[in-house]
Amino acid sequence: QLQLVESGGGLVQPGGSLRLSCAASGVTLDDYTIGWFRQAPGKEREGVSCISRRGGSINYADSVKGRFTITRDNDENTVFLQMNSLNPEDTGVYYCAADWSPYTTSCTVPDDPGRYRFWGQGTQVTVSS
Repeated sequence: QLQLVESGGGLVQPGGSLRLSCAASGVTLDDYTIGWFRQAPGKEREGVSCISRRGGSINYADSVKGRFTITRDNDENTVFLQMNSLNPEDTGVYYCAADWSPYTTSCTVPDDPGRYRFWGQGTQVTVSS
C-alpha cells in the first residue's frame, strides 16, 4: 500500500523559505500524479500545486505562482515543494497526495481533493515574525 510522509515544515519568518518533501514507500511514484494541498485554520483545504507522473505538466494556484516550485525525483521516490517569499497567509498544514494515473500526462490546479486516494499526514508550516 502506498504511504506518503511529508517533512520539512516548521516556523519561518515572513520572506523566508522552506523546502517540503513528500517521500513515498510501498510502491514507486512513477505512475502517480502528485498534488500539494494546504489547509489553514477555519478554511477549506486548497490545492497549491500539482505535477504529472513524469513532470511534463506542472500547475500552481495563483496565490503561489512565482514563489513556489514543485519538482519530483522518481529515482528517489520523492516530490518536493520549494517555497520562497513566504508570508503569513501561507500558514497551514501542508499535505501531499497521490492519484494513480498511469496513463495521465497532465494535472490541474485547482483540483478536487477527492481525486487523490492517498494522502500524507501533513506537515505544519507557520510563517510568523
